[in-house]
Amino acid sequence: MSVAKRLPTFGWPLVVSLLLHFGSGSGAIVTDHDRVVTCYISTWAVYRTGTASYNLDAFDPTLCTHAIYAFAGLDEQRNAIKSLDAWQDLKDNYGKGGYERLVGMRAANPHLKVLLAIGGWNEGSEKYSNMAADPERRQAFVSNALAFIKQYGFDGLDLDWEYPTQRGGKPVDRENFVALVRELSQVFRKNNLLLTSAIGAGKDTIDSAYDVKTLSKYLDFLHIMSYDYNGSWNGRIGPNAPLTSRDLLNVEYSVEHLLELGAPASKLVLGLPFYGRTFVSTVAKARLGDVANEIGFPGPATKENGFIGYNEVCEELKRNPTDWTLSWDTAASEMVATKSNDSMSQVIVYDNTRSIANKVRYAVRQKLAGLMVWSIDTDDFNGLCAPETDTYVDFGDREKVKLTIPPPVSGKYPLLKTISNAIVVAQDELTQENVIPSEPDEVPTPGGTGSGPSGAGSRLVGPVSGAVLGMVLFAVAAVRYM
Repeated sequence: MSVAKRLPTFGWPLVVSLLLHFGSGSGAIVTDHDRVVTCYISTWAVYRTGTASYNLDAFDPTLCTHAIYAFAGLDEQRNAIKSLDAWQDLKDNYGKGGYERLVGMRAANPHLKVLLAIGGWNEGSEKYSNMAADPERRQAFVSNALAFIKQYGFDGLDLDWEYPTQRGGKPVDRENFVALVRELSQVFRKNNLLLTSAIGAGKDTIDSAYDVKTLSKYLDFLHIMSYDYNGSWNGRIGPNAPLTSRDLLNVEYSVEHLLELGAPASKLVLGLPFYGRTFVSTVAKARLGDVANEIGFPGPATKENGFIGYNEVCEELKRNPTDWTLSWDTAASEMVATKSNDSMSQVIVYDNTRSIANKVRYAVRQKLAGLMVWSIDTDDFNGLCAPETDTYVDFGDREKVKLTIPPPVSGKYPLLKTISNAIVVAQDELTQENVIPSEPDEVPTPGGTGSGPSGAGSRLVGPVSGAVLGMVLFAVAAVRYM
């Protein structure tokens, strides 16, 4: 097949598209692709100190398809949704009106859907277990939830019951959660509202808590909380969100298990952590697998033992670069930062732009609905850290595909921007792999294969001839100067 005959399939539109995406250096945004990018906002982040304090004014809606306001709680007496921070959430009594402010961002960003999340770790499980077990209470909650969501103009509700059957729940929660979701779905769909749920990623949690196949009929998306697979609570240094591992505690297993249980790929949204797990070990120059204390050290602003935001990590590395040794764990696809003396080590295992890009690539290859972020307020939303240059080193057999690699993300939200950039690159890579024949059926013209200098700007898509490349560049120039 000739180059010219291949162009209608992928060459001309895709080359122009990629050059427009990355040519200016600003990268892709969520309207440049067909995947979901769901952004949780932990609204208590406003109370953090210094540059880590996250106000809704810092939110960039061009980087998300769905924004989820986390969290609301359950009013057990009224079987209704309640605000957990009325001053931040509501406008009553001179409040800051967080609900209205986030929902109001749709006016200038019509692609954006805004949901309210109910639950979360601190809400526990028992109160949701008790409500879901009583048919009358369930019906009251469904009615009240609909009224609450419509009152504040949300596009839907995200259920974050952590977790059915666990933490004070009962075995019957598995069936009762299905009943709750079914009853909510029946009412929400009539009102053109979304219903989603965050679900645990561990095999034991999935198997005990969720009738995956049935839930998938009623939920618009299942947000996989594919992180916290390991932490200081294990007494051993382990990866927070490993892509692969020797046990079942990894991203790939979670996704494959959910697919086997009947979840359609088109409804699964892969969770990405914008934070790392911290460890203190009595082993000098400690590594993954070494023993550690059961309490890790806190991030300076998040102040939670064993937890540190990506923004805190990159700012610490910028301040004290010689204190830390960085290494990449290939199996986990995560970064490891270690600070040691002769008797102990502090270790951070976290996701950087390379980790995020690799997990996005996996999601694209699995044809998942998209990616979910917990949570955007621990990205480098101030743009204080140095760009990372190795984001796409694991992409592509460069003998078979010629990828257009975007420049390193600079400025605000490097992790979040990497998601959309990586979606475009991963889709390009997959398209080329699916289209390029195993053997060329004609001898390429010298200089017309896209080979050349190894810089990112020279990695054009596909085996495009010099004449076609000239037309592409002419078209791009015409578009930019219209």
